[in-house]
Amino acid sequence: MTREQQRAELHKTIWRIANDLRGSVDGWDFKTYVLGMLFYRFISENLALYINAEERRAGKAEFEYARLTDADAEFGRAETVAEKGFYILPSELFVNVRQRARSDSNLNETLARVFTNIEASAVGTESESDLKGLFDDLDVNSNKLGPTVIKRNERLAKLLDAIGDLNLGEFSSNTIDAFGDAYEYLMAMYASSAGKSGGEYYTPQEVSELLARITVVGKTEVNKVYDPACGSGGLLLQFAKVLGRDNVRQGFFGQEINLTTYNLCRINMFLHDINFAKFNIAHGDTLLEPAHMDDEPFEAIVSNPPYSTNWEGDSNTLLINDERFSPAGVLAPKSKADLAFTMHMLSWLAVNGTAAIVEFPGVLYRGGAEQKIRKYLIDNNYVDAVIQLPPDLFFGTTIATCIIVLKKSKTDNNILFIDASAEFVRGGNKNKLTDANRQRILDAFMAREDAQHFARLVGHSDIAANGYNIAVSSYVEQEDTREAVDITALNARIAQIVARQQELRTQIDAIVADLEGVKE
Repeated sequence: MTREQQRAELHKTIWRIANDLRGSVDGWDFKTYVLGMLFYRFISENLALYINAEERRAGKAEFEYARLTDADAEFGRAETVAEKGFYILPSELFVNVRQRARSDSNLNETLARVFTNIEASAVGTESESDLKGLFDDLDVNSNKLGPTVIKRNERLAKLLDAIGDLNLGEFSSNTIDAFGDAYEYLMAMYASSAGKSGGEYYTPQEVSELLARITVVGKTEVNKVYDPACGSGGLLLQFAKVLGRDNVRQGFFGQEINLTTYNLCRINMFLHDINFAKFNIAHGDTLLEPAHMDDEPFEAIVSNPPYSTNWEGDSNTLLINDERFSPAGVLAPKSKADLAFTMHMLSWLAVNGTAAIVEFPGVLYRGGAEQKIRKYLIDNNYVDAVIQLPPDLFFGTTIATCIIVLKKSKTDNNILFIDASAEFVRGGNKNKLTDANRQRILDAFMAREDAQHFARLVGHSDIAANGYNIAVSSYVEQEDTREAVDITALNARIAQIVARQQELRTQIDAIVADLEGVKE
C-alpha cells in the first residue's frame, strides 16, 4: 500500500469512527475522547515495543511484555521511566483493558485508575511536568457519554474497540507517521466543523510546513525551535518532518494559554514520538508570564498567535520596561496584541535565526502605536520579508492573513514583498496551499529578487517615505487580467447595431401597416 493509500484509508476509518461514536456529544468536545484514547493506545504500544526490544536484545526471543503479571513487570519500572518518561503495568495496557472491556461493569473506574496510574508513574521524575494532567480532559464519568454508568461504559467499550481497530501498525514500520497523522486529521476534521473555536487550536499543515521551511532555508539542523502561542503543537512538529527529529538538537519549546489545548499539544508531542526530554511545553500567558527565559534564544521561531487579542498593554506600567517590548519605545494597543507577540519573538530570536509569523493584515498598515513599532522593526533592519497569503486558508476565518519574516543578521537593507494571494486551490470549503503553491512562494523567498506581479524587493527609503506601511499591495502591482477593449471598434459595432435596429423597426412598421390595411 502506498503512502497516500495508507493515509486515505486511515482518514476514511477515522471519519467513520467519529460519526458512529459521536452520538449526542458535540463534535469538538468528542475529539477529546477520540484523541485521548488514541494517545492511550499509542503510549501503551510504544512502551511495550520498547521493553520487548530491550529484552529480546538481551536474549529473550519470545518475551512479550503484555503477557507478564504486574508483579513480574515491576522489575523494569525505574529504568523505563528514566528513558520513556512513564510506565504502564501489563494489566493496564490498552490491549489488555480493551480485551476485558465488554465484561468490565466498572470500565469507567478501570480507565480512570489506569490514567491516574500512568501520570503517577512520572511523579518525582524529570518527566513529571510533561505527564501531569494529560488525561484531565478525558472524563470517563461525564454525562456527555451517557446518562447512566451502563450507557457510559457501553460507549467507552465501543471507543476502545474503534481505536483498537485502527490499522496503525507499528510506528517503526509504517510508511506514514500513522499516530501523528491520525491526530492531525482529527484536529483538522473537528476544527473545520467547529467554527471559530476550532480555528484557534489548529493551523493547517500546509501553512505550518511553509513557515517551518522559511525559517530553515539553507540549514540542515537547528538548535531549538519555539512557538509562543503553540496551540496543539502542529507548527513545532513540522520541524520534525522538515529536518528530522534528531536535527532539532535541543528540542521543541512552546507556551499555550488555553489549558485544554496545552494538554493537546503535549499529547501531540508523544504521538509524534518526541521523547519527553526533547520538548518543553508550558502553560500560561506568554506576554505576561513568559516561561522560557532560561532557554532563549531560539534559532527558529514559528507562530500563528491570536489575531487582535486583548492584553494589558500600557495599563500595566511594568511592561514598557520589559526588555522584550521597551526597544520600540511604545507598547502594542491593549485591544491589538499582535505586535506585542512580534516583539516578544524578535527579542528571543537568535542572531543567526529566523522567525516566521502569521499576522492579521491590519498590523501591516495601521497607524498609532503599531506604526511606531513597525518603524522600529524596519529602521533596525529586522523585517526580512512580508508574504501575502490567500484568503480563507484557516478554520474559523476567511480573512487573507500574511507572514512577516524577521531576521537579526540580514545581508541587505531591503524588504522582500511576495503577493501569494492567488497561490491556492479550492479544496472542500476552504482554500489550500498545494505543494506547487508552497514551492513557488519558497523559491521567490530564496531568490530575493523582483518577479513581475509576484515579488518585489523594496529599499528602506521607499518604505519610510510610505509611512512605514508594509502591506504587500502597496508594493507589488497585481496583474490586470481584464480583457483589453478597442473603444473605436466597439463604438463602430454599436453604431452598426443601432442602424440595424432602426432598419428592423422600419420593416416592422411596414408589416403592421399592411395588416391594418387588410382589416379595413
